[in-house]
Amino acid sequence: MKNSLKAVLAVILAISGFLTYSMFTSAASEKDKTDASLSDSRLDQIIDQGVIRVGTPGDYQPFTYLNPETKQYEGYDIEAAKSLAKELGVEVKFVETTWPTLMEDLLADKFDIAMGGITRNMGRQIQAQFSHGYIPFGKSPLIRAEDKEKFTSLEAINQPDVTIGVNPGGTNQKFVNAHMTNANVIVVQNNLDIPGKVASGEVDVMITDSIEAIHYARENDVLYAALTEDPWEPSQFGYLMQQDDQKFLNTVNFWMEEMELKGVFEELRNDFGINPDSEETAE
Repeated sequence: MKNSLKAVLAVILAISGFLTYSMFTSAASEKDKTDASLSDSRLDQIIDQGVIRVGTPGDYQPFTYLNPETKQYEGYDIEAAKSLAKELGVEVKFVETTWPTLMEDLLADKFDIAMGGITRNMGRQIQAQFSHGYIPFGKSPLIRAEDKEKFTSLEAINQPDVTIGVNPGGTNQKFVNAHMTNANVIVVQNNLDIPGKVASGEVDVMITDSIEAIHYARENDVLYAALTEDPWEPSQFGYLMQQDDQKFLNTVNFWMEEMELKGVFEELRNDFGINPDSEETAE
């Protein structure tokens, strides 16, 4: 009987030792994976190469604008990108992309991070990963000032005799396709051309983000940014990176928090006339 008990105890001890070893090796393996992931971060490549590649559309004021005269990028997110590069101790290289190819270009490794008024949404988050959000906004119509008593709601705009201009491939087109099914919709390849078409009467409405609508209304008193005090589909902008790089994501988020704390972002918002708390409709 004693021999049987000893045998049973030996088996139990053996199983216990095996389970303990398995748990230890599994934990060690997970730690190795985490360490490898951190060491393989894009951030290390950026610092080693001395340059961060920033993808930007260049057609969305006041966040990103490729000036045709100077051939240089301008805007809130362009200055933010320069700030990020400075904090990392590297140079910045801007890479032109488009709204229809933004995600494709990011995943093809044409740039390290996308910046330029990019709306945070679940579809993009599933394919890539966003930084913290910054600057709240929503969808609003840019119209002619003479029509501000006419276009006072989505229903008033969604009519067969109303022509809407929208740029392809982004959240503006998705919103128009979902909510403006009765109106006449014209897709304009260059987003920068649409405000001028509204002002000239070629189109009646531009559906865009409220901050861009306010920007163009400030530049041209023929235009009016309507419904900005209560925009449709409230959201935030974010900076877009490839998935599975926690170190790079953490660093970008840390930089954003520090720049907000130090007042750098507030200064940029003032420089580019961006006040997310304002209800001004820029008549």
